[in-house]
This record gives sequence, structure tokens and C-alpha cells, in this order.
Amino acid sequence: MDAAQLRQMQAPIKERYKTDPKAALITLKAKGSTDSDGIACKVETGRALAVAGLHPATGGSGLELCSGDMLLEALVACAGVTLKSVATAIDVPLKTGNVYAEGDLDFRGTLGVDKETPVGFAEIRLRFEVDTDAPQDKLDLLLKLTERYCVVYQTIKNGPKVSVSMQRM
Repeated sequence: MDAAQLRQMQAPIKERYKTDPKAALITLKAKGSTDSDGIACKVETGRALAVAGLHPATGGSGLELCSGDMLLEALVACAGVTLKSVATAIDVPLKTGNVYAEGDLDFRGTLGVDKETPVGFAEIRLRFEVDTDAPQDKLDLLLKLTERYCVVYQTIKNGPKVSVSMQRM
């Protein structure tokens, strides 16, 4: 796909959202079930069933997916797609590229060993490696726009309003 094809594909969508802003508001959903043996949650991904469990650092077997890894994988996936889309839109030819995300956790917080230790990632780093002949100013723009338009990155960075509830079935 080239820049013209991308613009052609997105033009009617953008126009619709300009004339009807409410059409751009979409609720994405995820569902999981705790109906399984062991300490695990079966997550419906839309493509397959993913089973998430405890990380080995908290007593897990390592056979199930770690939700922390899944968060980083979602960041890599979104950032990679955004990078490719932006590169296409601004005519930055990418021969190949890699996207890396890593995050630091202190499991003392997760396990309640130290009440002062925060639960969750203390830091997340996102890194791109690209093979391209594009000049540095184009790469700077590519990074700036990828950061601006990556949904998962912006969600993590800006911390949206989150609510939690529980009800009986």
C-alpha cells in the first residue's frame, strides 16, 4: 500500500467522522472467564482463546500468558501498525523494522511483600529500529507522529479515567 492508496481508503472514513463526530466513538470490548482450573483467566481475543495466568515471579508455571507481557505486546502491536501507517502516509520507505517494549516491575508490590512498593509497571520503554534511507528529519517526524497516533501508547501515557464494579451473576 502506498500513501495515495492509504489516503483513498481513509478519506471517506475521515469525512464521515468530520460530518458525524459521534460515528467515530466506538467501544472496544474484551471478555474473560475465570471458569478454569488453577489461577487463570481465559480471554476471548476474537481470533483464539488466550489463557492468562500468574507470572513465574509470582508463582506461576509460565505455561499461561502473563498479562503484563500482553500489555507490552499490545503496545508493540499498536506502535508497529501506527509506524507502518505513518511511514506510508509521509512517504518514508521502510525496508524493515523492529519494535521493542520493555517494562520494569517490582513483584514485591504485586505479592504484598512490601506495602510501600507500587503495583504495576514503574517504567515502560518503547524503541523502534528501522532500516530506511530516509533523512533524519523524516525519521524524527515519523517518530513524533507514531507517538502521537498510537492508541495504546497514548492510553498508557495519559492514564484514562478507569472505573471498576462488581455484581453477582
